Amino acid sequence: MSERIPRQQIYQLQPALANALLSLDKAAGDSHFAPLLVHLVKLRASQLNGCAFCQRRHAEEARSDGEEQLRLDLLAAWQEVDGLFNERERAALLWTEILTQVATAPVHDSQYAAIAEHYSEKEIVDLTSLIIAINGWNRIAIAFHLQPI
Repeated sequence: MSERIPRQQIYQLQPALANALLSLDKAAGDSHFAPLLVHLVKLRASQLNGCAFCQRRHAEEARSDGEEQLRLDLLAAWQEVDGLFNERERAALLWTEILTQVATAPVHDSQYAAIAEHYSEKEIVDLTSLIIAINGWNRIAIAFHLQPI
């Protein structure tokens, strides 16, 4: 499958698109989340969306920042594995799944309460910003068949 529009050309045609998503990424990055948590969130959303380009990119970035291959291998089954992901990571991964799949189900109070047990209101907003950004990047990569290699 070939790219429909080359990546650089997409952003030249619509620079505000990249700038808006980069701004959301920066907002989340300024929150002082651990880099490995950010990578897990981005990779999990990309898995859910089926975005090969972003899956490869964020897995490589995670490994580069010291993430264990075992955790990357089992990320798609994080709910089935005890002791591999800490409670904050698990809460962030659940929030990622809920927001990435929000079109199929509403966000329930109990789900918000679960994330609020581990994150402050500011952190929840920052995490939400990160999830919105990666979902946007996924949609660009999928729509234009950006290739992971």
